[in-house]
Amino acid sequence: MNLARRESLTVRQLLDRVITWHRLVVGGPEQIADAIEEWFVAGAVDGFNLMPDVFPSGLELFVDHVVPILRDRGLFRREYTTSTLRGHLGLTRVPDGRVVARAG
Repeated sequence: MNLARRESLTVRQLLDRVITWHRLVVGGPEQIADAIEEWFVAGAVDGFNLMPDVFPSGLELFVDHVVPILRDRGLFRREYTTSTLRGHLGLTRVPDGRVVARAG
C-alpha cells in the first residue's frame, strides 16, 4: 500500500506492478501441473506458494483438479508422516521452556 500511495498509482497500475513480482501461470489443470513439474524437475524450486485468483474457491479448484495430477506424477505427497512443520523439516521437538521453569 505504501508503494501505491508514494507513487500515486491507480489500482490497475498497482496490479500490473505486483503481478510482475510473481510467476503467473494461467491455464487448465494439466497446464498448471506441467508448469509446476517443469520448474520442480529442473531444480528451480523446492516448493510453491499459491495465490489463487479468488479465495477460497480458487484454492479449492487447485486442490480438487491440480493436486491429483501432481500426485499421479509423484510430485505431491499422498500422506503426511508427521503432524507438525518441525516434523516435516526433520527437526526434533524443542522442550517447552515454560514447563521446565515450573518444574525447577
